[in-house]
Amino acid sequence: MDKVIVIGAGLAGSEAVWQLARRGIAVELREMKPGKMTPAHHTEHFGELVCSNSLRSDQLENAVGLLKEELRRCGSLIMACADAHRVEAGGALAVDRHAFAAAVTEKIRSHPGITVVEGEVTQIPPEGEVIVATGPLTSEALSEEIAKLFPGSEYLNFFDAAAPLVAFDSIDMDRAWFASRYDRGTPDYINCPLTQEEYDAFWTELTQAQEAEVHGFEDAGVFEGCMPVEVMARRGHDTLCYGPLKPVGLRDPKTGKEPFAVVQLRKDNAQGTIYNMVGFQTHLRFPEQKRVFSMIPALEHAEYLRYGVMHRNTFLDSPRLLDRYYRVRGQERIVFAGQITGVEGYVESAASGCLAAIELARRLEGRAPADFPRETAMGALALYISDPSVVNFQPMNINFGLIPQLGYRVKGKRNKNAEISKRALAALDGLELE
Repeated sequence: MDKVIVIGAGLAGSEAVWQLARRGIAVELREMKPGKMTPAHHTEHFGELVCSNSLRSDQLENAVGLLKEELRRCGSLIMACADAHRVEAGGALAVDRHAFAAAVTEKIRSHPGITVVEGEVTQIPPEGEVIVATGPLTSEALSEEIAKLFPGSEYLNFFDAAAPLVAFDSIDMDRAWFASRYDRGTPDYINCPLTQEEYDAFWTELTQAQEAEVHGFEDAGVFEGCMPVEVMARRGHDTLCYGPLKPVGLRDPKTGKEPFAVVQLRKDNAQGTIYNMVGFQTHLRFPEQKRVFSMIPALEHAEYLRYGVMHRNTFLDSPRLLDRYYRVRGQERIVFAGQITGVEGYVESAASGCLAAIELARRLEGRAPADFPRETAMGALALYISDPSVVNFQPMNINFGLIPQLGYRVKGKRNKNAEISKRALAALDGLELE
């Protein structure tokens, strides 16, 4: 059996390589870093996290918590490394980004069944099995080659934004406090309150601040799940108060009351020296970020270790191009995985690589497909991106709306979601995945 070629060592590619290798299938991983970098990446490591260090909720009452547990039960490399290098973040799973990516890289490079070939890939191999997991920042040369696979079809584009990072010792903790919303989990978020007057001034400057030039950027084209904070602010005076600055469940210990608005900061490394401004993805000019964000009282003298950046993301019109195994319809030797397929989020990307590799391995072994059912989070995502009835296709995070309802009443949303997760894990355990 010839080696399977996997192009791209992000979360999807790294997971796909691991799932194939652990089943005894020889794999060749091709990665252009460090010889060529994307605008969003800064290290030579595989599985590098860009926008955030959070893999979101780790609770089974949340759909992404279910997806993570499904990955764990599939022997996921990404989840094993994330669990080994987690940092406290309340009920969420956040990681030390550098340690996490270094661990993913070490595991892959040390596996005897995996060969790593460095250098940019500019065309899809003309023969053999291949998984394309080049991510939303696929190089221009390879992007043009991918487009040739689909005559008459076009890529879809959206813009993604990364939030600023600030140094912990520059945060004025006399005007902030540690707590998680509703005091759930450990108090790992830094909460920076604003009075109504402070918020009014902040909102006015934010809506009028100068943006960096991004060719073709329009408010209407921004993907809702990663909207720049200034775009959100322009949608209405109180929009932020119902979004990233919502004060619900956060009582200021100095007043005993909920502030008018709260900016939350989340730990970005294990040492707690770097904090991420939650929900503050932005493409404002760097001087404008410092000027406007310094109007948040606790961040008046903040040191920015990285300013927010904006970059273009590209994804396929997957419902018309891919099947439930992430294979190209009519050219099934070619498989796509990751955000290029329209799954949105770190965990979702890893899940697509996991499912695609498991199904490819079964096909190479002459076995029937596993056919992850829609009742599972992994199956629901795969069936969403491959559903030809979907119109105006947009990237999608996992959510319980993609999974069939129970068919019977359960009192309370959290209880209902827990039952859906229980059913999903039972369905997953019924599959023969090894």
